[in-house]
Amino acid sequence: MKKPLEGRIALVAGATRGAGRGIATRLGEAGATVYCTGRSVRGRPASGDSRPETVEETAEQVTALGGHGIPVRCDHTVEEEVISLCGRIQQEQGRLDILVNDIWGCDRLTHFGQPFWKQSIPDARVMLERAVLTHVITSRHAVPLMLPRNQGLVVEITDGDHFAYRGHVLYDVLKMAVIRLAFAMSRDLRRTGITALAVTPGFLRSEEMLEHFGVTEANWRDGTKVDPDFIASETPAYVGRAVAALAADPNVASKAGRVHSSWALAREYGFTDVDGSQPHWVDHFTRTHGLPYPVADEARYATWGQSPIEALRPNWPES
Repeated sequence: MKKPLEGRIALVAGATRGAGRGIATRLGEAGATVYCTGRSVRGRPASGDSRPETVEETAEQVTALGGHGIPVRCDHTVEEEVISLCGRIQQEQGRLDILVNDIWGCDRLTHFGQPFWKQSIPDARVMLERAVLTHVITSRHAVPLMLPRNQGLVVEITDGDHFAYRGHVLYDVLKMAVIRLAFAMSRDLRRTGITALAVTPGFLRSEEMLEHFGVTEANWRDGTKVDPDFIASETPAYVGRAVAALAADPNVASKAGRVHSSWALAREYGFTDVDGSQPHWVDHFTRTHGLPYPVADEARYATWGQSPIEALRPNWPES
């Protein structure tokens, strides 16, 4: 049986570990050819990064699951490297169908509970460059590979499907920035067949989070002794299957410009996590804590609608 993304070409920028690896591997599970990029390759870890994961491992997992994984070392803060990457994809494939911007690299620079007046400015500059500018650079050079065929999907990976404060000024600005980036790109793309949107995982059981709680995937539930909310966590494959489902949906354009969650998409499309479960962060949160969850629904997007500049200049931007 043909897989839903067989023949599709994807680029997952920031595929070394975590959500990026989960997305790359599940696009492969759906049959896609996936360019897996990051700064950590075998024998050459990213500067200042002591973690063992590499883009080669991700690409091998993509292939093992039925896709075709292609590892490429790329520092997405360096425009020349992104240009070279996109040139290679154009030369080897002639097009790009799916772009996922998951570049982050800021965990060690984020100190929750620290007020902004104690934030290191050099760290803030690095965070803005790594978590936002990289997405802008990559989209700038990857989306033109979609334009000739007038179709494609651009996915911005964020944290949270709400517009509320996230506990750290820079973290909040960065995660809201990529939600807004997906919305703004969708406005520029509205007269094309290309869809831009944002996706968030829930409580992610990433390699780093498992290590933080001193558990493995085999005994992850023991992590609830550290944080009871960990019981509602999900593997990176869950958000990966969310992105794969979006990429396979012929009506995905109806979701343009919005932020979507792994748990809501799981119920809509019917996919599960690797253990067959369907973790639902909002259900857990409201049931456990008895508090409302301010999801970014259409009412909250209302003020993001027709803008004054679009009213005055309806043909902006020019094609």
